[in-house]
Amino acid sequence: MREAQAAAAQVLARVHAGRTLDTELAALWRDQPAADATWRALTQDLTYGVLRHRGELEVRLDALANKPPRDAEIKQLLLVGLYQLHHTRAAAHAVVDQAVGACALLDTRSAKATQGLINAVLRASQRRRAELDELMAQSETARYSFPPWWVNKLKKQYPADHVAMLEAGNRHAPLTLRVNTRRTARDAYLNELAAAGIAAQALESHAVVLDKPVPVSRLPGFAGGLVSVQDASAQRAAPLLDAQDGMRVLDACAAPGGKTAHVLELANVELTAIDIDETRLLRVTDNLRRLGLGAKTLAADASDPGTWWDGKAYDRILADVPCSAAGVTRRHPDIKWLRRESDIAQFAGRQQTMMDALWRLLAPGGKFLYVTCSVFREENHEQIARFTEHHADARRLPLPGEFPVEHAGQILPDAVHDGFFYALLQKS
Repeated sequence: MREAQAAAAQVLARVHAGRTLDTELAALWRDQPAADATWRALTQDLTYGVLRHRGELEVRLDALANKPPRDAEIKQLLLVGLYQLHHTRAAAHAVVDQAVGACALLDTRSAKATQGLINAVLRASQRRRAELDELMAQSETARYSFPPWWVNKLKKQYPADHVAMLEAGNRHAPLTLRVNTRRTARDAYLNELAAAGIAAQALESHAVVLDKPVPVSRLPGFAGGLVSVQDASAQRAAPLLDAQDGMRVLDACAAPGGKTAHVLELANVELTAIDIDETRLLRVTDNLRRLGLGAKTLAADASDPGTWWDGKAYDRILADVPCSAAGVTRRHPDIKWLRRESDIAQFAGRQQTMMDALWRLLAPGGKFLYVTCSVFREENHEQIARFTEHHADARRLPLPGEFPVEHAGQILPDAVHDGFFYALLQKS
């Protein structure tokens, strides 16, 4: 356990310094290629768990330590221990003893003094548990484990829904699959899952959600392209785009390629997939190859078509634009702590520039699907209102009945769905 605790503390310290969790875990796996699966699973759980509950854990730590430790890794090790004590079934004595031992694996100036601090704080957290639990109930930061600015923004924008949204953002995400209907039917695949001893439920037209996540290697037919991993909210993009056989389609921010593949599963189209990140674009190619699909891929900036566009208009454009990702915190809990309130306006500015550039590439009568995985109105409702006001040839089309009327294209995060926003525009 101590090796996983120490590794998690090091990863979390780098995330606290501004790195993303995905990047740091990927680097850790590369550095430890021979590590066993149990160690990897525990390390991942500790990093995700601390970030999911960081607001509460830091309030606990502040109440327990007279002076927060200066060493970033030791502070994170304390948060790891507190997470294990309050949110896992690990034996308390083992958590404390192993955390004390983990100090020796970290580069600390005074291991003995640090071990004493770790021991004192974690034991006190057990001894004072009832008192601290009462304090947690009184603290909004502890109760929601989101930054105060985030909580306040959701309160203002979603007064009736903000609590449920915050709670959903801290849940464990389900494993949802998209069935490749070119190769099998959803109900037929459910039967294959049942035969493999994997319990699952049907969702929307092509979606299946597992009762409990399993490694993709256990999924029947995954390597052969029968299914892909994709959240239920994200699976709404391709049907909304309504691409028909023979059409010319642009996926303007394609990586990692889930929506690209879904469009191609539903229609025989001439599809160009671009992404500004050449490395991430390789994932699009890999996904298409596994699914037996083909598209033209380009490493390019969607906001600067002059550098890559061939001058031929598109019948459909899918713009899953860069955003704050405020709707997917259950999958990426580091987002809560890496984002700043000022970032929202910066994302909105980039989105505006990209939409203006891409709109020129759409053929008259064509459809443009604007997508974000955000819940903030500045990136969603306000963005579309501004765009339609400044583009007289843009008409917003109504969405199907599964989209709640009161939220006008906004899917709120819940037990099944990530938070997504959709707006479908048609060019006159």
